[in-house]
Amino acid sequence: MTLIRRSAFFCICVFLLGEWYSTGIAQAVDENVPRFSSGQAAQGKRNYEKYCAGCHGMNLEGVHLAPAMAGNRFDRSWRGKSLANLAFHVWRMPNKPVAAPGSLGDDLYANILAYILEFNGLTPGEEPLPDSIDALEEFTIPTIPGMDYDPMVPVEKSEAQTALLNALPAVTDEMLQNPSPDDWLHWGGTYAGHSYSPLNQITKKNVNSLKPAWRAPLVFGQSMPTPLVHQGVMYLHTFPATVLAMDASNGDILWRYQREEVERPTKKSGVALYGDKVLVPTSDLHVIALNARTGTVIWDHEIKPETSPKARRAYQLRSAPVVAGDKVIQGVTASSAPKGGFILAVDINSGEEVWRFNTIARPGEPEGNTWNGLPLEDRSGGSVWNQGTYDAELNLLYFGVAPTYDTGPLLHPAGKEGHTNIAKYTDCTVALNASTGELVWHYQHMENDQWDLDWSFERQIVNISVDGTPRKAVVNVGKMVMLDALDAATGEYLFTVDSGVQNVVASVDPETGAKTYDPDQIPDPEDECVICPSAFGARSWPSTAYSPQTNFVYVPITEWCMGMGPKGFRLLSSGVGLTSEPHPTLLEDGMMGRIQAIDLENEKLAWKYDQKTPPSTSILATAGGVVFSGDIDPSLKAFDDATGELLWQVTLDDLPTCQVITYSVTDKQYVAVTVGMTNNHVRDITRSYREFSDTKGSPGDAGGGAIWVFALEDEG
Repeated sequence: MTLIRRSAFFCICVFLLGEWYSTGIAQAVDENVPRFSSGQAAQGKRNYEKYCAGCHGMNLEGVHLAPAMAGNRFDRSWRGKSLANLAFHVWRMPNKPVAAPGSLGDDLYANILAYILEFNGLTPGEEPLPDSIDALEEFTIPTIPGMDYDPMVPVEKSEAQTALLNALPAVTDEMLQNPSPDDWLHWGGTYAGHSYSPLNQITKKNVNSLKPAWRAPLVFGQSMPTPLVHQGVMYLHTFPATVLAMDASNGDILWRYQREEVERPTKKSGVALYGDKVLVPTSDLHVIALNARTGTVIWDHEIKPETSPKARRAYQLRSAPVVAGDKVIQGVTASSAPKGGFILAVDINSGEEVWRFNTIARPGEPEGNTWNGLPLEDRSGGSVWNQGTYDAELNLLYFGVAPTYDTGPLLHPAGKEGHTNIAKYTDCTVALNASTGELVWHYQHMENDQWDLDWSFERQIVNISVDGTPRKAVVNVGKMVMLDALDAATGEYLFTVDSGVQNVVASVDPETGAKTYDPDQIPDPEDECVICPSAFGARSWPSTAYSPQTNFVYVPITEWCMGMGPKGFRLLSSGVGLTSEPHPTLLEDGMMGRIQAIDLENEKLAWKYDQKTPPSTSILATAGGVVFSGDIDPSLKAFDDATGELLWQVTLDDLPTCQVITYSVTDKQYVAVTVGMTNNHVRDITRSYREFSDTKGSPGDAGGGAIWVFALEDEG
């Protein structure tokens, strides 16, 4: 979920990105090391807690868009550089409530800077830190002895690695539609988005014999990368604006592409594969095709939104592309941009745009009268920040569309004849003709979303029986962990299963799926109410999994709530403030996380596994009867897919923050998870976990960005 602050009551500081961890770094003796006093740092701590902690966290861990100011990212971003560079950004921090950036006064900013330095392991002395940025030019933030600050060293391939790349077969339509069990060719495993693997070497009986097979370090940064694997080669879009090709059996780098033009690398979910190409969405709003064997650029397409150059920065590419026939399909986020988001198709061979579908209904077009009569320039949102799925038989693409943050003009009906305020196509499933981009059908899961409770996540295509009749259905689970099932060809409503963690929807029409809201849970800027779940979602972008063996959907859940009313930060333009609140069940059992199985065949909840720590990765289901999930314990866990019994777990050296995948190379099955990367979801659940749980401090040992890969021990 991309959060855009629309009110003054928010500490805007987007220069530091990272997860917090405790440090005790020995400081090198150097006349250029920053000098500050302990009294100054102590006062800075008080200043920070008063003016900044509400946005950046009591432990400098960062809260949503206000990122961390300590730990791995501090080391990577600022060590070895002039203190004036860091000071420039600290001085830009406004106080809360905001008067203006820089309004705290130079002495207070210097105190806060001293506290940040002490928190990151620098030793105070007697001399205070100057309160002038110019005077700080002479100081250099010391490096850590032995720490590698150049992970982007040139790649030198061996003969065996060169042979591996040269032997790589082209990815065909047949491969994409019927992938080899050995490969992981799509973000969700297959076009259907099941996050399920037919591999069964790892089973319920032997999963407890999994051991680390290899670990490859990554540059820390904002991302939620999902590796793809094709014939023993792993492709990963990682930070900063970098694509890696790796030997999937040992983690060796085969080639590296880094986009030099990018000034602000943004979060990415992954890439797509087709033919000899790796299809990559970039942070400067391009889609590019790289040669899968060499990493060289084949074509480069710039996406041009229908907006001014100034507003272009509001658009981002976050989701992995989908290849459908000869087209590359890419969703675009546009949280606050006028005219909203869109989905576009690019020709796989030429890189030229073929079609575009706008996710905000236009005035004078179908559904254009659902925006309270607002002109197009005043309509925003409709971001497509999650992956699409594709049914080749129906030639339909399925995407989820996010809501708008500009909820104020939609809060009440405008009373204009022929107009409503339900805001299509927000919170809709849209089914598009893959060849033309034509809207074939749509279904709105939530009308006039005043809570930011997206229904924007993956749409899984499943074959199930409904009332005794075989149906091809599209199922999806929104932030409230309500599962809606629709007919894949027509969009006809089939059924809903509610996990019980939400308190917004009072009832669901069994014929249409229309949701009736509890009137006491309608947000009011003047009146406090507790909404479950939080706007950050009982589930977020980490995907669910579906197993055709059990007919279960497996959902990663965080049980938390939010206060909506006169207090808190203003995410939505209706004027309601948001605050964190514990879920009632957390107060009862201390369990903030849950893995929930949903039985599609019987349209009801199946087993659940409650745990203290929230899950932070996707769910992976396998034919071996094992379900994998990572959480901020930090650990990777394995469960029995039929009963939810915990079968195995391993402690990780940092927070797992991506899709969990599995693949096979030379008859050995591997399970891979990326750790140590930051993104909105993992940062928010970690902060809330610290706030509400009985475990204080930071989960994890901050081992840094890396891919962890596990396999069964070799016999003998």
